[in-house]
Amino acid sequence: MINVDQVGKPRVLVAATDPLTATMPGPSIRAWHLAHVLAAECEVALVSTVAADRTSDVVTVGYADSAEVERLTEWMDVAFVPPGMLRHSPALSASEKPLIIDVYDPFHLENLEPDGRSSPHERDATVTHLNGVLNEAFARGDFFCCASERQRDFWLGSLTAAGRVNPYTYAEDPNLSRLIDVVPFGLATAAPQRRGPGLRGVVDGIGAHEKVILWGGGVYNWFDPGSLLYAIDRLRQSVPEVRLVFLGMGHPNPAIPEMRVAVEARALSDHLGLTGTHVFFKEGWVPFDSRADVLLDADVAVSTHLTHIETRFSFRTRVLDYLWAGLPMVLTGGDTLAELVAAQGAGVTVPPGDVEAIAEGLALMLRQPPPPEAAKSLAAQFSWETVARPLLEFCRSPRIAPDRAAGRVPVDERPPHANPEPVPLGHVGQHLARAAVGAHRARSWAAALRSRT
Repeated sequence: MINVDQVGKPRVLVAATDPLTATMPGPSIRAWHLAHVLAAECEVALVSTVAADRTSDVVTVGYADSAEVERLTEWMDVAFVPPGMLRHSPALSASEKPLIIDVYDPFHLENLEPDGRSSPHERDATVTHLNGVLNEAFARGDFFCCASERQRDFWLGSLTAAGRVNPYTYAEDPNLSRLIDVVPFGLATAAPQRRGPGLRGVVDGIGAHEKVILWGGGVYNWFDPGSLLYAIDRLRQSVPEVRLVFLGMGHPNPAIPEMRVAVEARALSDHLGLTGTHVFFKEGWVPFDSRADVLLDADVAVSTHLTHIETRFSFRTRVLDYLWAGLPMVLTGGDTLAELVAAQGAGVTVPPGDVEAIAEGLALMLRQPPPPEAAKSLAAQFSWETVARPLLEFCRSPRIAPDRAAGRVPVDERPPHANPEPVPLGHVGQHLARAAVGAHRARSWAAALRSRT
């Protein structure tokens, strides 16, 4: 059982559905850091529904099953949770406490990509399930956090469809920032410090003089390691000391299996004769507290993907680690962070699937890297203390969303013909109605004229 003290501060439950252990994936890292920012003004309990063995001087950390979450629901004043927590813990969803839903990861878009194991029908069932998870969260949440302004536009469409953009939420804030605001992934303010060996002298074939290109995260189906491998095959002709390292080949959450594209990347690297000489696959997951050692051993960082809807609304957390370490970058364009990196001059963007452009970009970054200040000045904008401001502001004075406080019934729970009375048209609506009638008459007159000729 998680022991928490009542000290008169707002009591915040922060939950993760990934492990809070030595090897933490992005969602857990996000929960960990945001919990610590909130702890400056709130009493915080940080829990994982998978596993937890990390400790903190300022945040109570532990594992929580549904029964423990139910107990913490009684204790808390407000919760900050991913959408899936509502199904994991029905008591949380049923409570009358304010809930902040973290939608920084549009996971339903990620799952559109074929995984090599399931049929289109099975993938459709998965995406339908995930949409249901999100729709339940949209109906229940009192405040939502996303990762970028582009994402905010996307989620506002979903919230509108769910009936959450209404006169009540609009009256509270016509910009709807009190309904959903931008809380990106963040970065530590302290520069990365080496604690021990990273890659050089540890991985056989990577010494002091090799040129290390780092793929700093998991290899997922929505990425494009294949084009990168072909680019390395080309680049090694002119830069024989080039070394590409893939980190994170095994996800720390046991519920996430090895992905199709990871298997294909290994096979392609073997086929090209790169594995063990110019390309290295690091098994497991780099411990959270040791990732600086690996980043500081790299010369260039890379992330490549193809053109699809996931790209447009993604927020590549690995790119923030690259910024933190001041690494030159080669990134496929199309997502928010890639655009910022290119505009800042901290790296170059390349077209999706363009092997030649990737090879040329890597060669350029190895030969003429931008000054580290270009990346670090951009990184300063993403300190955890800075990005967490909207979240902290809500937790200072948590409240039920105005439409939920007014007892407004969610759209999907209303009976058929729930609004039998005609809705009065405003000035604009009347103008549009008159225009529609006029267009109908014009079509009728045109049809009549045609019938006479």
